[in-house]
Amino acid sequence: MSQDNRATDWGGTAKTFHWLIAFLIFAQLVLGWEAVHWPLTPTKIDLFVWHKSLGMLILVLVVLRLLWRIGHPHPPYPAHMKTWEKRLAAGVHALLYVLLLAMPISGWMLNSAAHVPVRLFWLVPLPPLVGPDRALVRPLVIAHVLMGWTLAVLIAVHIMAALYHHFVRRDRLLVRMLPRLRRRAGEGV
Repeated sequence: MSQDNRATDWGGTAKTFHWLIAFLIFAQLVLGWEAVHWPLTPTKIDLFVWHKSLGMLILVLVVLRLLWRIGHPHPPYPAHMKTWEKRLAAGVHALLYVLLLAMPISGWMLNSAAHVPVRLFWLVPLPPLVGPDRALVRPLVIAHVLMGWTLAVLIAVHIMAALYHHFVRRDRLLVRMLPRLRRRAGEGV
């Protein structure tokens, strides 16, 4: 599988970033929900450590993906897509990137304002982004939660659009981001 994007398909690097980040986002949404609703026990603390650690991992992966994408333009949209559809798709993607950058930073700021240390995977301490500030905690909680719900809605829109293109439009928009499975010798196309 080629690592570079082609005119018809995403390359292996883009697919790896996409699916790894997608898996981590799903884990984040579940971890965040569970951590908030779990009773105050050591497990709750562990869930939050995992949530924070994976959030920072997503932040790093998104930055790497954006840097990689600068030199590797995406395949063009199908010719049958109208201009407004292309703009909407680009807008949803841009909002997804903004949220994937802003959410971990807001969570980091929230912990800093609440004077809660952030340790990645129980090992790597992160410096506080802001000083302790109780007045800042509530607005940051609200922002973080609203961004989480917005992200969930945008992901649903993204998935529905991909399925619409695959099952209704019957174009290759979804297929070109799917991992290419190896075929055994003698199998047909």
